Amino acid sequence: MAWLFQDHRQKEKLGDKCPWSVGWIDPEGKRKSKRLGSKSRAEKYARKVEGQLAAGTYEGENRKNWADFLREYRAKVVENMEPGTREATEYAIKHFERMIRPVKMKALTSRALADYTAIRRREPRHKGGPPVSVATVNKELRHLRAIIRKAFRWGYLTKLPEIEFLKEPGKLPTYVVPEHFDAIYKACGVARVPDNLPYSTREWWEGLLTMAYMTGWRIGSILALRREDVDLEAGTAISRATDNKGKRDQLIPLHPVVADHLRKLPSFSPTWFPWSYSMSLLREVFKEIQEAAKVKPVTLKRHYTFHDLRRGFASLNADRMTPDALQTLMQHKSYITTQRYIEIGRQLNHAVEGLYVPACGGSEAV
Repeated sequence: MAWLFQDHRQKEKLGDKCPWSVGWIDPEGKRKSKRLGSKSRAEKYARKVEGQLAAGTYEGENRKNWADFLREYRAKVVENMEPGTREATEYAIKHFERMIRPVKMKALTSRALADYTAIRRREPRHKGGPPVSVATVNKELRHLRAIIRKAFRWGYLTKLPEIEFLKEPGKLPTYVVPEHFDAIYKACGVARVPDNLPYSTREWWEGLLTMAYMTGWRIGSILALRREDVDLEAGTAISRATDNKGKRDQLIPLHPVVADHLRKLPSFSPTWFPWSYSMSLLREVFKEIQEAAKVKPVTLKRHYTFHDLRRGFASLNADRMTPDALQTLMQHKSYITTQRYIEIGRQLNHAVEGLYVPACGGSEAV
């Protein structure tokens, strides 16, 4: 409920010219007031506040600033993200602030997000290079969508703006083929970090890449793997709910080859693959290893990503195990996600099976 009042001290001085104010109690139980001037303006504003309070759309003054929301979002959400997700979220925030320069939360409109998409799409990937890819823009929009939805749930926004994603062209799935993995594995000696470990940098990268290729784990889960969660004798590892996207603890069997590589990494570090640098440097060094190995994906991509190792695991093992086993090993929360990997694997592995071969060059059709 809102009410009208006049300050008694101002009333004594100004008489009938004393301005009218509106008072109310906000949803957090705090007393608020606003001086309006004329009584008609005050009555109109009081009806507006009462309507917002009744409808649950009240937007307090302390919840209008982008900086205030972002400070709370980083403390409560970003700090609890996996390293890779945290870095991607901050990357999206950086570009959004650079282009839109939001100050008030009311600036987060559908039009502002459309402006961001249009501007970002025209920017070059690097100086003098081609424009940023559609996939990159959509990835940033997904992170911004998560941020905006949280702002709406927390009451910073009274209306949830719509986000229109760009249409991505269909692309061939990229995965690390066995011969390329062998070449990459042999080139691990060129890696420059991490250093100052009880074993060589080469052994660190050999272990990391072997585990990624033979378990299908996400890179964040591998980096977070704690020594206490691995039993090398039993050949098992526990992926913790806090470190995987499935959000559940899982006991995963390890291939003997993976266990052998882990045995080469003795350390007092709490994790098997200590990494004190940024995720961007991890990706950069992985690219340097590929360049030394002189391998390149058959698709238009310039380098393999860590996810291509994961996709390689799924593609090469889709027909070697049951869907349930593959879902468990890849730590998918939804079977629908696992099914997409299975379909990709089958398309790649069996695309030419049973294909009619015409007689050409003197050969006979089969």
